[in-house]
Amino acid sequence: MNPTNTNLASKKEWIGLAVIALPCLLYAMDLTVLYLAVPHLTEDLKPTGSQLLWIVDIYGFLVAGFLVTMGTLGDRIGRRKLLMIGAASFGIASVLAAFSKSAEMLIATRALLGITAATLAPSTLSLIRNMFLDTNQRTVAIGIWGTSFSIGGAIGPLIGGLLLEHFWWGSVFLLSVPVMILLLIAGPKLLPEFKDPNAGSLDILSAILSLSSVLSIIYGFKRISENGWEILSFIFIVSGLLIGTFFIRRQQNLKDPLIDLRLFKVPAFSAALIANSLTIFVGLGSFLFLAQYLQLVLGLSPLVAGFWTLPSAAGNVIGSLAVPMLVRKIRPIIVVSGGLVLNIIGLAFYALIEADSGLIYVVIGSVIISLGICSVVILGTDLIVGSAPPERAGAAASISETSVEFGGVLGIAVLGSIGTAVYKNRMNGLTFNGISPESMESAKGTLGAAVAVAKELPEDIALSLLYSAKHAFTDSFQLVSIICAVISFVLAITIFMMRKSLEKL
Repeated sequence: MNPTNTNLASKKEWIGLAVIALPCLLYAMDLTVLYLAVPHLTEDLKPTGSQLLWIVDIYGFLVAGFLVTMGTLGDRIGRRKLLMIGAASFGIASVLAAFSKSAEMLIATRALLGITAATLAPSTLSLIRNMFLDTNQRTVAIGIWGTSFSIGGAIGPLIGGLLLEHFWWGSVFLLSVPVMILLLIAGPKLLPEFKDPNAGSLDILSAILSLSSVLSIIYGFKRISENGWEILSFIFIVSGLLIGTFFIRRQQNLKDPLIDLRLFKVPAFSAALIANSLTIFVGLGSFLFLAQYLQLVLGLSPLVAGFWTLPSAAGNVIGSLAVPMLVRKIRPIIVVSGGLVLNIIGLAFYALIEADSGLIYVVIGSVIISLGICSVVILGTDLIVGSAPPERAGAAASISETSVEFGGVLGIAVLGSIGTAVYKNRMNGLTFNGISPESMESAKGTLGAAVAVAKELPEDIALSLLYSAKHAFTDSFQLVSIICAVISFVLAITIFMMRKSLEKL
């Protein structure tokens, strides 16, 4: 364990942490709150199917694409300065999105929101690296920082649902405005400024290559999650990898690169990146099936389904508070390995889920998994930013966040594809009298399609179709849960066996 730094943070730093946690909460809310507003804005703006997909997806795409550039830019111009610019821009973009008059305008404002949101996570995390020099305090601070994202993602659908019951769809975007105003007022007084005094100018070509590589890879896997394994998806992924290779070679030859590749030679840094990525891979990949189970198998409304995810959010809060206390008495490597064991236990509960098993396994499994994910991601993030020199904290934070984005999109694409294949395999060969071949073919594709087809059928035929479709889906959920448990097991064993080389753990 690292020795504790005697330079303890004061009350000012802790208040500053509360201030920067709020925009992180809003950042996560913006990733989820839009889903409930889609039917309302569709009725008002009348977007095409393609436009609607871009309205939903472009925010997350550009957040992921600009993380590396924004993190490095903060190291150069100042992290507080970048955060203030991002907060002001995010607030303005939120107002523009709320009052969009066309689908094109909403796509453009959502794109601007994504670019400005990319300033928030690396700026706030790198500020924490410099505000909290004591190892134990920094772990607590990162735990609180991470909790803000978890809470934002959990309460986003709930608050969005409440707003949409009383106001127009644009109201969901205005939530961030007062928070960003508070940050702009309090930030300069509570947050110190940090930047690399020896940093050179930003390499524009590297920024373009980074953006192109990340967007191509993520878009390719996004297409796989929606359309299956098609050639165009592979073209995007391979193109992104080739651009990424060129990006890495350029960094090796630059005097002042966008990313310091020497960071990856630190065993603790690389191990933490892999652990975080795979943990999010498992977490988001399994959550994809959980969300469908709640709404399509159990028949819960989006708002009620969101309510039943609150125990998981509570697990995140408890885990975030408990982990910093645990590492004072237990070696962090043991806590991380223990977190992965919790993942395995939670996924075992998921593997028990049947079409008629109700909510008991869902609640127990999701809470345990949340505790496990917290243990890994909080300590992993702490290790990543702690491994980097202070002047490179912004770049390290951006790498950390980008690895999380990749883990999530890969989990959804890969595990989603496996689940879809299992579902189709279970549904193949089934026939029902009274269902046209076209409708049956559609129902064999996804559970959502089967539910839609069932609504047009007589009750007895609909019940038979739904029985088969729901059991086919839970079979796929069970297999994906087992795969995720195996990944967590292998990761736990690997990290534990590497404990001697991971000196900073």
